[in-house]
Amino acid sequence: MNEIIALAETTITLNRNGYLKEGGSIDTNVYYIESGSIKVFVLDEGEEQIIRFGYKNNLVVSLDSFLTGKPSAFYIQAIKKTVVKVVTKAQMDNFLQQDANRNWWISVLENLVVQQMEREVDILTTSPLERYRRVMGRSPQLFQEIPHRYIASYLRMTPETLSRLKSVDFNQGK
Repeated sequence: MNEIIALAETTITLNRNGYLKEGGSIDTNVYYIESGSIKVFVLDEGEEQIIRFGYKNNLVVSLDSFLTGKPSAFYIQAIKKTVVKVVTKAQMDNFLQQDANRNWWISVLENLVVQQMEREVDILTTSPLERYRRVMGRSPQLFQEIPHRYIASYLRMTPETLSRLKSVDFNQGK
């Protein structure tokens, strides 16, 4: 990861609610989050559908646009003041010329695909309580970094449902 960070020649500071990328645009950069937090979402009939979060020490990318060079429906927006380092596609392509770096990138992409598949299965087949518990087990830091209304959206439930589930879990000592 340090090699990726070292490639960045540009740093961007986003204020709360500032956009790193808007839907319908092409974005072939990879971003390393130095501080703050972001959400990645699409709009469905004007409503945000959050699909991913990023916070300190995470990489974020509009992967479909990065890989194809075509516009993406994804929005990337700061939840709070966020500082990101920018790595361009040209820098990444050069970095990936070395086999060890390419193998690392493939591993990152494989992990991302598996995470996304697990999330899809969770949303389609598990109860809200099970979804909450899985996310809490996989990413407890999420609940420290991200406001609960956004986590509720990510889990496809209302903030009130998330609050009730947290209360049930707390009262059961889990």
